[in-house]
Amino acid sequence: MKNEILSLMVESKLEEDCYVEMLDYTIDLFESQGLGTEYYGYHNINHELEVMYVSLLAAKQNQIQFTDEDIKYLYVSALFHDFDPQKNVDKPHEESVLKFISMDKKLRNLIKVANLDLEIIKVLILRTTYPWSGKLKQNAEEQIKECFNNSDLTRNNLQYQKHIMEIGRYLSVVDRVSGYALGDFAKAMEMAKMNAHALAWKPSLIVRSAVAYFEELLNKETDMAKAILKVLPKEMRKNFFDTVLSFMRIRQQEISIQANYSYDNLKLIPTIESMTTRNDPKFIDSLYEIFMELPRPLQFERDNFEKTVKDPRVIINTLRLNDKEGEVIGFAKGGPLENYKLREEIRDENYGLENTIFLEPLALKMGYWGLKGGSEMRHMFIMQAHSMKFKYMTSFALRDVIRSRITKERAEFVTLFDPERWDYYRIEI
Repeated sequence: MKNEILSLMVESKLEEDCYVEMLDYTIDLFESQGLGTEYYGYHNINHELEVMYVSLLAAKQNQIQFTDEDIKYLYVSALFHDFDPQKNVDKPHEESVLKFISMDKKLRNLIKVANLDLEIIKVLILRTTYPWSGKLKQNAEEQIKECFNNSDLTRNNLQYQKHIMEIGRYLSVVDRVSGYALGDFAKAMEMAKMNAHALAWKPSLIVRSAVAYFEELLNKETDMAKAILKVLPKEMRKNFFDTVLSFMRIRQQEISIQANYSYDNLKLIPTIESMTTRNDPKFIDSLYEIFMELPRPLQFERDNFEKTVKDPRVIINTLRLNDKEGEVIGFAKGGPLENYKLREEIRDENYGLENTIFLEPLALKMGYWGLKGGSEMRHMFIMQAHSMKFKYMTSFALRDVIRSRITKERAEFVTLFDPERWDYYRIEI
């Protein structure tokens, strides 16, 4: 991606050293703050570079006429539009972004060398606020007004202010299109999982939210989205629309599944699997396929998956359709805590005492979340753990879910994680 960006920068007349320095500085900043390629959240360095790349690539659209000066402002704003190093949730706070770019001495110096107005850069970043409605829009507009008043270039120039706002709208739409145009549906689904995981969404919201996201983009930003997509390479346009259609098809399937469940046309049957079944290669493959639908941070023992399924010390139960021989559509799996290498921040006082079982994140096929099958598998798992004389069970869950279990199950937080809010907790069995 970096080499492609450098090539595009030459075409866009961004050849001065200060712009290349900004690019290198951005990458270093994201990596040093833990927001690089290994960060499992939507707003990582990949997203930042993708937005900047597409903003330059689509600049010849016919909705707005960009000057060479506009392109410089667009480049810098896109490069830093989501940089929020102190984030406690994945979605960046524009105010935190503005504070950073205003306070960072090196960046301020690079902007000065490029002879750009910091206030205009702030406006463009504020205009990427999403959703552009309600209180968020009102707050952004108040700050934008202040930035325009602080700039000698815009203070008494309403026409230029309007032009900058249009550049900001362009950047906002590019922000929402870029990642989905630069890869196939597998990449898009991974992005959706990253977004859901980092924002602590329930899995049942992933597809529903994606469909709403695209419908809003294509309905409310029709002219700008159309202009941007029109000038992108054919393969990128195809990626984007294939992704939209794929999410819509999956959403239709979800609704169909929920309707059948509501009408009692399908039943979800929690099942304790025998060791004979657990040694069947086809059964293992069916579990692994479901397992791979989980967000990457929730894929425990991925490299040893088959071995763990065959291990009699590991508890496994499944969720099958209609009867105990039906299709497997989910599973619960876990074993002694000592079998797992968890995040280094976790200090579990029971580690090494062999009195705790760790429940891996529940795995369900897309479309079956929210039908209480996961809850039934979890309760069956606790019963199995009790029969094996474990005293405690630990696992990861959304913070709000753990809070709801404090009274019902005497759950307790062991370690909290931000920005994900996917925390490690314990219950007494």
